[in-house]
This record gives sequence, structure tokens and C-alpha cells, in this order.
Amino acid sequence: MTARDTEPHAPETPAATEDPTVQARDLPLDAHLHTDLSPDSDVPIDAYAAQAVERGIAELAITDHVDFEPGAPAYDFVPFDVRERTVREAAERWAPHGVAIRFGAEITYDNRFEEAIRDHLRRYEYDYVIGSVHVYADSPYSRERVAGWVAGRSLAETMAPYFDEVEQAIRSELFDTIGHLDFVKRYLVPHVTAADLAAAPELYERLLVALVETGTALEVNTSGLRQAAGETYPSAAVVARYQLLGGTRISAGSDAHQKDAFASGLEAGYGVVAAAGFRELAFRRGGERLAVSVPDRFRTRSGPNEAASPSL
Repeated sequence: MTARDTEPHAPETPAATEDPTVQARDLPLDAHLHTDLSPDSDVPIDAYAAQAVERGIAELAITDHVDFEPGAPAYDFVPFDVRERTVREAAERWAPHGVAIRFGAEITYDNRFEEAIRDHLRRYEYDYVIGSVHVYADSPYSRERVAGWVAGRSLAETMAPYFDEVEQAIRSELFDTIGHLDFVKRYLVPHVTAADLAAAPELYERLLVALVETGTALEVNTSGLRQAAGETYPSAAVVARYQLLGGTRISAGSDAHQKDAFASGLEAGYGVVAAAGFRELAFRRGGERLAVSVPDRFRTRSGPNEAASPSL
């Protein structure tokens, strides 16, 4: 594996527009943000914090990439102590302005490096940790290889390597939250569409069961709304199924890598969360797990993915 593909991308009162990628206002938390402490972002923390003041986003989790494969983009990109100091100093600067900033990480899960990840998390303390599976240049899902990978394979065979790795990430119980559960959708378009996956809900079942059994939170990641997938990672239907299976822990984040993607799609993401019956977001500010209430205005609102149906 070498370079991970960088995220391309996307903004006023959210419910009043048909564009689900608008930047949200008046929300308690954006739990997934990348800054210039990640190799695929050039956004200073202060740029997000200033927007948080303007848009009424009360709390931010800075979750910059951490990779464990030598040569991968975020492998030793910025030392832990520098990342922690940068985020905690920003937290001190912005607290008087009413914005809480938490020090987190998005760790790329790769089963070959599980012990290294485990050791890292034993030695270093984060407020909040997302575990995600990413697509690298030598992955079968990379832009150069995906057409050849899909050709002649069933949908189950096509998805297996990615979903196998995601299940292992969940079963590792290393993470507070599993990020963008089916992020691979971004690379499969047009060979596999969101509709194709919606027609095969059984492929997700083992992942959702693993989340329930381990108590790991499922993330509603809104970056998919501004990417080729055209829906959240995962879709509203998958989130609804997770809840029916007994899932109780859920989070939401914009996964912004650019300044104008801050809180992008979060209004829609919170809508997905609420439509599935969740009233709280799972989070951690160091120490024990805690819950962040979903604003009352979402209680009767549906999410942007109209496929949201308990009959998944």
C-alpha cells in the first residue's frame, strides 16, 4: 500500500434547501474533522473553530489520520506530541468563544498492524478514536484497478475484502467508533451503485451484528453526500437496520478535509440518525463514554436517504 487517495469534496439553513451537503448550523457536535495535521488536508484548526463560532457548532473532534504501514500517507506524518499540543492549545484559545475542541484520531485499520495499533493506544491517550478502513493505491478498489476487480465477480465477492477488514476492525474493540462503514462505495461507482448495495442488505448484516456485540459506535459519515456515492456512509436504511438489531451507539461527522466542507451535510446526517430512532450521539471526551443529545428539531424529520426503512 502506498498513497491513500485524497478526499475531493463541498455548504444555509439546512432544512430549507434541497442540497444535503450544506454546511450545518446550531448542532452540538461534528465528530470527524481533518486539519493540516493530516497529509490530505491543509486546514488550520483555527479555520474550523472560527466557522464553529459563526455556525453554532458547539463541539469539534479533531480526528487527524494515523497510519501504521511504513510509507502510508499518515505514517509518522506528525508526531503524537505535536498533534496533541496543537489541538489542546487550540482548545484553550477557543473555549472562551464557546467552542469545545477535543483531541482525537482516525486510525487506519489494517489487520497486519493490529498489535501496533493496540500498543499505540495503550501508550497514548486520545479523547476520542475512530477506526476506519481506507482504500490505497494497490487496493483492488483503487481507481486504476476497480473495474478489473468488479468484472466477473458477484456483489458479495466484490465487497468481501473491504467488509472482511471492516469486521476485523470492529471485532478488535480498539475504537470508540467505526468510521464510514462502507466508504468503498466511493470507488465502486459506476461499477456498483448505491442501489445495488441497497438491494443486498444481507452483506451488511455481519458488520452491524459485530457493532452491536462489541458496543462499538456506528458513524453516519456525511462525506458520501458530496462524493460519487451520493449518500451517507452508510445509508439511512443501514442505520435503521442497525437500530433494529439492537444498536445503541451512533455518531455523526462531516469528515471535512477542506475548509468549505466543515459541517457539510451534518444537518442531513443528524436527520439520518433521528429517523432511525436515535436521540443521542455516542462520544468520548477522554475517560468514560458519554452521550450528546440530538436537537429536538430532528424528532420528526427524516434523513436525506429516502431508502430509510426498517424493512431492510
